[in-house]
Amino acid sequence: MPPADDRLDALLAIQDALAAGRLRFREAVARAVALVPPGRVLGYGHVAALLGRPRAARQVGFALAALPPDTGVPWWRVVRSDGAIALRGDPVRGPRQARRLRAEGVAVRDWRVDMARHAWRLDEEPGASR
Repeated sequence: MPPADDRLDALLAIQDALAAGRLRFREAVARAVALVPPGRVLGYGHVAALLGRPRAARQVGFALAALPPDTGVPWWRVVRSDGAIALRGDPVRGPRQARRLRAEGVAVRDWRVDMARHAWRLDEEPGASR
């Protein structure tokens, strides 16, 4: 995982490419989510805001749902803004997301993540604890 400054530079490049039309929204979502360090999460709306489209939270969900099953993009690190696992009603993907988050040290209780503890901040170095 790159240092915080490199992740910020990468995110700015993604924003610029998206704004200039050199990058499709789905690809921008995948690239932005790939920057989220293990053990941290973002809300769908936060991903959208980071891409300069704060009202596109639902489209972030669509973009993540469209990823191939063997993707290397850590889709499980994106949850609802209140920390809830949006896929909890899906008998396969909901439990898979909870397992993957737990494997990274994210506490999941009642299908919810403590955002105050696990939300990713751009200025945070990988592996830093709060």
